[in-house]
Amino acid sequence: MAESTDIVIYDTLTRKKGPMTTRETGRVSLYICGPTVYNYIHIGNARTFMSFDMIRRYLEYRGFTVDFVQNITDVDDKIINKAKEEGVDPQEVAERYTKAFRQDMDSLGVAPPTHAPKATEFIPQMVSMIEELITNGNAYAVDGDVYYSVESFESYGRLSRRNLEEMRAGERVEVDKRKGNPMDFALWKSSKPGEPFWDSPWGPGRPGWHIECSVMSLDLLGKDFDIHGGAQDLIFPHHENEIAQSEASQGVGQFARQWLHAGLLQLNQEKMSKSTGNFTLLRDLYDDWTTSVLRLFMSRTHYRQPLEFSDKGLAEAREALRRFEDLLFLIDQIQVLDTDLVVDSGAPSGGDDKDPEFESTTSVVEANFRKAMDDDFNTAEALAVLFEYVNDSNRYLKGESLGSIRPALSSNLGLVAGTLRRLLGVIGIDIPSADGSLDETVSQAVHGLMTELGETVLETDETAQHLNRIFEIRAAARADKDWAKADVIRDGLANAGIGIEDTSFGTMWKPLEKN
Repeated sequence: MAESTDIVIYDTLTRKKGPMTTRETGRVSLYICGPTVYNYIHIGNARTFMSFDMIRRYLEYRGFTVDFVQNITDVDDKIINKAKEEGVDPQEVAERYTKAFRQDMDSLGVAPPTHAPKATEFIPQMVSMIEELITNGNAYAVDGDVYYSVESFESYGRLSRRNLEEMRAGERVEVDKRKGNPMDFALWKSSKPGEPFWDSPWGPGRPGWHIECSVMSLDLLGKDFDIHGGAQDLIFPHHENEIAQSEASQGVGQFARQWLHAGLLQLNQEKMSKSTGNFTLLRDLYDDWTTSVLRLFMSRTHYRQPLEFSDKGLAEAREALRRFEDLLFLIDQIQVLDTDLVVDSGAPSGGDDKDPEFESTTSVVEANFRKAMDDDFNTAEALAVLFEYVNDSNRYLKGESLGSIRPALSSNLGLVAGTLRRLLGVIGIDIPSADGSLDETVSQAVHGLMTELGETVLETDETAQHLNRIFEIRAAARADKDWAKADVIRDGLANAGIGIEDTSFGTMWKPLEKN
């Protein structure tokens, strides 16, 4: 019995929004098509994987257990061709780029899937499904190859909303007179000299691309699993073919309950594609942009919509990220300046500690955030809620100073910091604490400045305390109108990668961006 939830999603199969349904209460089974490992992933691939990581994060935030499967295609024509170019074994190519893919996902903050099956680990199950399809009259063998007969599956084309005549007219189909229909697709490919192969009832060969996702999803998630997803360019033919072969095989009724597809990332107003050379590798971006900037850039557009990739868009995302960072760093340092202020986990404060003038309470912000995300994971609207929360918080703090700290301020600052970090984390944006952003290079530079000022460097690495002492020396220099010394301190901090700002709470700092 399907369990309906209050999360609304857009189902590609129905072309409508409707409640997300689950096979089991409190549990979501999710399959996402993974990479073919023959090269590094480009930023368009990264958008798809990041989008479904965000969806998974939100489902877990809402209390669901997510059984998340993402495959690795480690045998394919592209891998074989790459191996021939390099003069190495195809397995070497697959292993190298599988490792690179996992490194790229770690860099992007994408959590590992529950299961990451490789196609080569499921060859016997693929052979078994193909045998079932032949027995059922949905597939036929010829000269060591096996093809799926699209005409044997009455509803073929229902996901992409195409009929066979439109497909023949609109697709470039390789001419093969052995096929019953030009649109028939390969389930098993006979081996050629020098290619990897496995034994089968039809001779040595390897599986076609489409069969692997059907087998791995059904094997690991079972029949009628909840959500199948991927990029929009997989709707046809890959996902269309998955439905046909899965539902035609013995014992499989409905393949997947609902289908989600992420919009494409464009470069120069064209789809990113390795085949055309119109792409930017994800790993080439990290010299200029942080993970949080990349994720904020992509999250400002709804995951189903196309997104134009540009340095301008990334720069705008970086400025937007600074609004969160500046507020959170200010709050963090107020905690350091006054030990009576303790940032809590974001739980609502007690009755007497609430400030009636502080309108954007945690409950209101979180409710609006959830309302946006419940509507087909609308990160653009969810971020708008958080940006308004930042605006309200900054207006609130303008009327406060360290000398007027009271319990309500302590409580509200804790709510702001805890709520922002937790909800940004749902989208995958991580803003470390002020102390957490002090890397070894910054610490060494601060130690050097302390020595230059004739101050004692603590044996333990207490960089935040060193900064506070430096601020005290600068404040004294400014009071004595020793502007030269004050400037030396400011310049020394800038060289250490730290910017400073004088506020009503005292002197505050933040890391300087490289760009």
